[in-house]
Amino acid sequence: MKKGPGLFSDFGKKAKDLLNKDYTSDQKFTISSSSYTGLALVSNIVNKGGLSSGDVAAQYKHQNAVVDFKLDTESNIYIHLQKQWLPDYNSGKLEVQNFHEHATVATAVGLKKSPAVDFSATIGTPGIAFGAEASYVTSSGEFTKYNAGVNMTKPDSNASVVLADKGDSLKVSYLHHLNQLNGGAVVGEIARKFSTNENTLTVGCSYLVDPHTLVKAKLNNHGNLGALVQHELRPKSFLTISGAFDTKALEKTPKFGLALSLKP
Repeated sequence: MKKGPGLFSDFGKKAKDLLNKDYTSDQKFTISSSSYTGLALVSNIVNKGGLSSGDVAAQYKHQNAVVDFKLDTESNIYIHLQKQWLPDYNSGKLEVQNFHEHATVATAVGLKKSPAVDFSATIGTPGIAFGAEASYVTSSGEFTKYNAGVNMTKPDSNASVVLADKGDSLKVSYLHHLNQLNGGAVVGEIARKFSTNENTLTVGCSYLVDPHTLVKAKLNNHGNLGALVQHELRPKSFLTISGAFDTKALEKTPKFGLALSLKP
């Protein structure tokens, strides 16, 4: 395992990825390439609700320096220098991350006239970490969010408890890798909204059919069922087909998505 407790944004990320990553109801095409000089190019095209959008990104690595560049169809330009993001003035932020053996700190400042300041900090070890994050708006002098949590990681499992939305919601998740699933995993997540007294329980799993084919499924207590199949066509090139169904309203049309990611 890596040294240090990691970022607060990583709390519960493994469970979240299993339940959400690669699920889509849109059509997406991605092509990427790289060269021996350290230059990598990525282009994305997405069709969502009949509207198309896209972006082109480039990354250049030289010794210990990394420079990222991204341009999207809305004319937004982003530049990433090592661990500092320098996007366009109107919509971007400047972000700095510092990693230490027993603590991690991240700060992001908006580049607008009255910017918002995001701050997060974690303390602990790779096995167990405590952390918190907050967002402060300088124009109003108010905190728009403050969250706190604990994250526990073992070689075959991960658990987290996060209190979010200014104390109005609580999310508990647990992920466990199982040999019976050929290296796949099972996950459970409970989310509670105190203001509405609403609880959402979601369970999911992933299964490796073979070294090149992954199957995932998830179901929550509201009857929402999702499933996907992802196949590696060639090294680092994937075809993903996903679907979503409302088991309590089978008369509704299911949603399907297709994503193709190619790396020549």
